Amino acid sequence: MIRIKISRGADGRIVRFQVDGHAQYDERGKDIVCAGVSAVTVGTVNAVEALTGVQLNARMKHGLLSADIPAQTDADTEHKMQLLLEGMVVMLQSIQQSYGAYITMQDQPSRK
Repeated sequence: MIRIKISRGADGRIVRFQVDGHAQYDERGKDIVCAGVSAVTVGTVNAVEALTGVQLNARMKHGLLSADIPAQTDADTEHKMQLLLEGMVVMLQSIQQSYGAYITMQDQPSRK
């Protein structure tokens, strides 16, 4: 099972996300659920860094990706970052709608 946690600040902005586990939808190398989630999440980290210039505090190892999103003083950069992250949430929700037996997602207020 893939577990996704989206953490938000009091203002609703995404401040962190974490993805861990494996879908077990199919054998390794053929698991389209794992591949889809990985493409969306890693692609989002890369897009944020390439399009905003903001380096996320991201950690990736086998079966785990976590990223802390730093607050930006520049409103335009913050808006771009959040738009990319909200797009990621929509894409992950789409995967969950089709493959809900293999993926869970929690969108929760931040504990910070």
